[in-house]
Amino acid sequence: MTVPPSGRVAQGVAGEDFVRLADSFRRELLAHCYRMVGSVHDAEDLVQETYLRAWRSHHEFEGRSSLRTWLYRIATNACLTALERSGRRPLPSGLGGPSDDPQAPIPPLTEVAWLQPIPDSLLDEVPDDPAAIVASRHSVRLAFVAALQHLPPRQRAVLLLRDVLALRAAEVAEILDTTSVAVNSILQRARAQLAQVSPAEDETAEPSDAEHRELLDKYVAAFENADMAALAKLLRADAVIEMPPIAVWFSGRDVLIRFFESRVFSVPRGWRMLRTRANGQPAVATYLRDDDGVFRAHGIQLLALAAGGIQRITAFRDVSLFAKFGLPIVHDGTDS
Repeated sequence: MTVPPSGRVAQGVAGEDFVRLADSFRRELLAHCYRMVGSVHDAEDLVQETYLRAWRSHHEFEGRSSLRTWLYRIATNACLTALERSGRRPLPSGLGGPSDDPQAPIPPLTEVAWLQPIPDSLLDEVPDDPAAIVASRHSVRLAFVAALQHLPPRQRAVLLLRDVLALRAAEVAEILDTTSVAVNSILQRARAQLAQVSPAEDETAEPSDAEHRELLDKYVAAFENADMAALAKLLRADAVIEMPPIAVWFSGRDVLIRFFESRVFSVPRGWRMLRTRANGQPAVATYLRDDDGVFRAHGIQLLALAAGGIQRITAFRDVSLFAKFGLPIVHDGTDS
């Protein structure tokens, strides 16, 4: 899961040259900050902070390391400082086991700072290297970012810098003001911890892009038409749904179908969807019809697709995300 490096600057830079060269790393720095903190809002703020700090001290950059590494040093340390205040951002499945009773009262919303999705549109570069694009998208997959949240911040930083960004141990030691020996020790612990918390998702036969589109089209049609039979055919037997900020989550096709029947499709043709992408995965924006007949923004659903159909639905009920995705708050009500 390696994102290829973006080049090297031989000597120091200043003024307009610094702005031009540094700005070319903005998208990958955003991805790095997002992996670190799990929030698109916080990641954007941290990238802005990174560039502000870099501009204030750019005259000190002497070109002894690459400009890219220097910017990652600033960004990583800004993230570590932020994590001292905020802590990790989980998904509901990271806090406890699933519920098996969709009809039970839904617990009140908790005050947890939840993991957020990130739109592909904020991260995608011009696709001049398909392999690099695939590697970059996999490095922000929701399951991976959720697993990262279980690592202590410093372990998280070392694992990302070494295993995702492919920096040398000496470069990571420079970024974190430590030694290569310490970096290798932290990396070993981080890999072991990540292996324990990473979900066992089936990626051995992931659908092709064409199959993604077909599955997504069928899912949208089934959801908008409240077609339970069609929806059941799309879900794997081990399918999961979670809906932050609701802490309850459900596992198993039969349980999910009962949940949809009792909780989601109480209003005939009450939903509309717009297709999008997030975390390198297919996604949809959902709109629920109000009493006045207007379809208003409800949430962003990310779909994890695997052999046999839909494996996981993560429905983020956070209307503030719509602006990040460039999506309207009101749907015109026409069929998708």
